[in-house]
Amino acid sequence: MSKVYTKMGSTIKGDRIVCEARQISKTKVIVKSGKHKAQKVVLRDNAMSVVVKELKFIS
Repeated sequence: MSKVYTKMGSTIKGDRIVCEARQISKTKVIVKSGKHKAQKVVLRDNAMSVVVKELKFIS
């Protein structure tokens, strides 16, 4: 069993992350770098996420 991070500011990184929550905000488009865009959502109320595919290269 993996360690569960519950402190504010804890970060997880992966190629594929699965999340569950009671409430999910609307999708918001954000700028990552230059012309590259990404999407952001906020999970609320008993949120949990799990990395199901690790990064090949960690930067």
